[in-house]
Amino acid sequence: MRREAAPGNKSQLLLSSEEADMNDLYAWVAQQHHGLHTFKSFQDKLARLAEEQPRQRGLCRVLTHLVQGYIEAFDEAPVPVELASDVHHRLAQLLSTLDLNGDADRRLADINRIASFALWPLPDAAAPSAQHRPG
Repeated sequence: MRREAAPGNKSQLLLSSEEADMNDLYAWVAQQHHGLHTFKSFQDKLARLAEEQPRQRGLCRVLTHLVQGYIEAFDEAPVPVELASDVHHRLAQLLSTLDLNGDADRRLADINRIASFALWPLPDAAAPSAQHRPG
């Protein structure tokens, strides 16, 4: 949902547009099946968002990189259902924490947090069993 800015307040409209795009991305991920196709489509959506919202290019780039390893690890290999569900949930949870309206320090902190985030393999505490790796 895009908010209307006061006349002459383009920066507020831009922020509202960016917030809506990231909220839309979060909502889209949350509603998708946890299959590998969702992660590939997520990368496509990030590429479009980076083009439409140049201020978000860094964020889109680290998010794309985050899911790339998972995609490569399981491309054309079966993904255990429990692992796929956990990874999907972790991605949705991560997206829900991003603050596009934050100041530069907050935005940089979000990017750094994503850059150090382990989407997969799951950290030992979050892993339902042993680490799943394609055979």
